[in-house]
Amino acid sequence: MLDRKILAKIQIAKKELMMDDDAYRAMLKNIAGVTSSKDLSVKQAEAVLGHMQSCGFVPKASPKHGKKPAKPAAGKAALMRKIEALLAERGYPWEYLTSTGRTSQSMVQRICKVDALEFATAEGLGKLVAALSYDLQRNGRKAASNQQRKAS
Repeated sequence: MLDRKILAKIQIAKKELMMDDDAYRAMLKNIAGVTSSKDLSVKQAEAVLGHMQSCGFVPKASPKHGKKPAKPAAGKAALMRKIEALLAERGYPWEYLTSTGRTSQSMVQRICKVDALEFATAEGLGKLVAALSYDLQRNGRKAASNQQRKAS
């Protein structure tokens, strides 16, 4: 059975491409041989999405990941600004904290023991600041100071 997320993405593409129902069903019939997106297999759905992308649909990243949390609590606002500054100095996106990468847990999960940055306590955010500061000293500022010495 097809994942609901893929079906939703197809419907979003249909809406963004401003396809009427007849054109949409004709496209499904031509690309996948079906008249309803619910009848698509995974391969057929990928082919339909590929066709819709070639027609101009640009899929967007999920808004749940990789974004700065909307409004931190008053006690956490300063820590969030510090985290944002440290990420910016290294050129890392917010997703750096929430992506799993090579490990099975994200940085937020390992350090703060929560699933999302929004749920982190002030203590957990302080630990993130310390980890990012250490990373910056170890990799960022040292590299910048070496470049300055070479330029002299």
